[in-house]
Amino acid sequence: MALTGSLGTFHHSGVSRIDYKPLDMDRVLTALLARLWHRGMPSYVTRSGTLDVEVFVKLFLDNPEVFDGFDRETTGRWTATHLLDLVNRGRVDEAVAGPRPLHGFTYRFRNSRKSRPYGADEQLYEMLTVDEGALKGLREFFFSDVDRVTGSVVPGAGTDVETQALLHLVGLAGGQMQDRADTRKPRTPYPPLCAEPARLLCQDVMRLLYHQDHMPRTVLVDHLKTLFSFHLALYHLRMVKLLPAVVEDGAVPASCRTGHTGTAAADHCPYRVRLFLDAEGTPGTPAAALAEHSADIWYRRIPRFIQATYQVKKLDDFAEHLATKTGALSRTASRNYFTPEEALRLLGKSYRKDRDAFFLQRITRVRDEEDELPPELRRITQLGLDPFDEYTEMLMHYRGRYYRGQFVKCLDSMLLKHRPGALLAQPRGGGGGEAAARRFVLDARLLEVLLQVSLLRARDDGSGNLATSPMRIDEFLALLRDRYGLYINRLPDGDGFSGAHLDDQAALRANSAALLNRLREIGYYQDMSDAYLTQTITPRYAIGTTARTGVDHR
Repeated sequence: MALTGSLGTFHHSGVSRIDYKPLDMDRVLTALLARLWHRGMPSYVTRSGTLDVEVFVKLFLDNPEVFDGFDRETTGRWTATHLLDLVNRGRVDEAVAGPRPLHGFTYRFRNSRKSRPYGADEQLYEMLTVDEGALKGLREFFFSDVDRVTGSVVPGAGTDVETQALLHLVGLAGGQMQDRADTRKPRTPYPPLCAEPARLLCQDVMRLLYHQDHMPRTVLVDHLKTLFSFHLALYHLRMVKLLPAVVEDGAVPASCRTGHTGTAAADHCPYRVRLFLDAEGTPGTPAAALAEHSADIWYRRIPRFIQATYQVKKLDDFAEHLATKTGALSRTASRNYFTPEEALRLLGKSYRKDRDAFFLQRITRVRDEEDELPPELRRITQLGLDPFDEYTEMLMHYRGRYYRGQFVKCLDSMLLKHRPGALLAQPRGGGGGEAAARRFVLDARLLEVLLQVSLLRARDDGSGNLATSPMRIDEFLALLRDRYGLYINRLPDGDGFSGAHLDDQAALRANSAALLNRLREIGYYQDMSDAYLTQTITPRYAIGTTARTGVDHR
């Protein structure tokens, strides 16, 4: 049976704004660019027709004064392979999602039906609002050639060819389209259940933007996409652990609201993520088995997270009922919505009579949609649960498996499974799918992004500026553990582990050696000594004599 009306509604924006579907980070970043330009709002672009490859090629060929020497065949190949993000590439139903997000105004050329961010752009933007410096840095990077007042575009001398082409397209097509903020749906800046993930994201974004004068723009954009996906994954893994506890306790831990600003281990969030990673990336090794166990622990928590999300959403429905129908509850003056924590307060004894009546009515509606209750539902009704718990158990019976599957696919995409920058791997073919064991891994691109962020540290002159400096291997491993919860040379304390056994020690040593090999392969490490404490990671880019203007370095 399909639940009708509001019975089966699931998502709550205070938990996540993402409509749990597989994400493509090109399309997420493209939509985020619109929010950067319109101060948090999505864009509403009007233009004639759907843009396909031929439309872009024609713009180039019809303007030889700008695109000198562009022949049709070469232009078509270059446009399709380097400039555009294509859906179903190479198939008969191939279509243009939009240009690659190399410049801020690329969102104006997307085909919105083929370029869906599924709310991930909104989730990222609201996380970035924790520190205005991160938003400012991103705006200045992506819109560096745009006059904020007039919107006119003037390409700089050092702009790469792909971005030059996009900028000229903006100028050529500017009169054929209108772009304005889409204000039909107001922003809902829910306070985060835990401020730590957003704080870490903002810090890492500003550190990565420090490299913008030292690496090609296309490379930095790819690194930003990897970083965004990484932090979205860490945020949702934290929610998988935190939300059920918040529902159980009826309140958010006070330390989570502040972002765990202390540096001591005791100040870290008790719901922080701890993952053991297979650094070699080869299935069947002892380290891979440990990484599979780590992934299994986290993915087994998802059903309880789905149920907790349902509970928060249905309490939010109850809060809206009290506010609009009975007047027994008032909203905060500055907003017209309830936070998850405010909704959870309705589990208190003072609301029991109204709560039972509300959810008994919902239970009756579910029963009325069935000619005869299936055996599973009859067993639920015989458990003697209070109406709220009985109702959410019914919802889990009907829709729990579906939303679990949707969340798993979405989480896999945030962890970039089978893609550059992956934090997750799963065997393909022959017993794949849900039955194949996932394991956490450390792909070379993600490792490089984390290195570029980590090797920037505060200068000793007290200026607040950052500079690159070498880092010992053991320091880097400690940073991965303490900052991100990524474990390589030791096992997590908890989250499915209870200390390393004798057999595990050999696996941990092999995993550490695999990390050294990976660092050597990507050019950040050279063997200088066999002494562990003198093994040093060397930055690829030397940065830090003076600070650039325009980016808030904190």
